Amino acid sequence: MRAVVQRVDGARVEVAGETVGEIVGEGLCVLVGVTHEDTAQKAAQLARKLWSVRILQGEKSCSDTAAPLLVISQFTLYGDARKGRRPTWNAAAPGPVAEPLVDEVVAQLRALGAQVETGSFGADMKVSLTNDGPFTVLVEV
Repeated sequence: MRAVVQRVDGARVEVAGETVGEIVGEGLCVLVGVTHEDTAQKAAQLARKLWSVRILQGEKSCSDTAAPLLVISQFTLYGDARKGRRPTWNAAAPGPVAEPLVDEVVAQLRALGAQVETGSFGADMKVSLTNDGPFTVLVEV
């Protein structure tokens, strides 16, 4: 699994003009990509890492400050544009494999005590956020 994690001061996801997920104030906006070899165990490992990674102000984590997370599925994180002008998506897991694993990341975060908002899997989403820093890291498990 791969996640692009951004420290934000608010983030929102809209689908068809309606807000489906939103966090206010300091938190993390997390784009999650799933590949073919990923498992529920990797989803749990990613959730633990997201909950405890110390990238908020003052080197704090979401677990330290109860900061919220906005988790959004993002198959394009496994796009490959090394050849030609059009990326391939061969490394990205198909929806029936990826969706339950993204849901598992969210469920594991909530089990840890996190406040989690989400996008809508497979939807045409509009994501807006204020990147705080800017601060963006790539997390892989």
